Amino acid sequence: MKTKHILIFALVALISLAGCKSKPFGSKVKEPFDGNAYESNSRYFRGTGKGESSKENIAYGKADMNAKSELAGQVNTTMRQVADQYLNEAANADASEVMEQFESLTRQVMNTQIADLRKIGEKKFYNGDNYTVFMAYEIKKKAMLKFMKKQAEIANYKTNATKTAIIEMLQEEINKIPDDE
Repeated sequence: MKTKHILIFALVALISLAGCKSKPFGSKVKEPFDGNAYESNSRYFRGTGKGESSKENIAYGKADMNAKSELAGQVNTTMRQVADQYLNEAANADASEVMEQFESLTRQVMNTQIADLRKIGEKKFYNGDNYTVFMAYEIKKKAMLKFMKKQAEIANYKTNATKTAIIEMLQEEINKIPDDE
């Protein structure tokens, strides 16, 4: 009799679990600035950030810093890929020197200013205790690369070959980006 009750209980539990659509991670939350319009593409670097705090200005600062950090990371990663690709194709004898100088140029540009930075969205929420701020920024890739090229043209390098390689590398990348419509 006991076994029959246990078997029936197990069967009912199994049927009820099979009927439920379980979500092992919970429900997906749609935050502001989700979607294709806020993702990087062939023409733009885009970054979003979120900041939370009981103080409004701190929430703004966190969101701003997170969005800009995301952009800086994308630019840095892209520039490293560009340099690797160029140096592999060009078979440059001074590849390590060019790479070192190019990375230095990228860091310098990112630390001083991000060229053509535009805020494309900002939303603020307050739940009675905390502020939550969302920010979205974009940079036109072509403008960023042109700015880097100008910086490379005025920079002092150990050899003229290094300077030429960096400028060629940037120009090749500029040429790949579609024109604005």
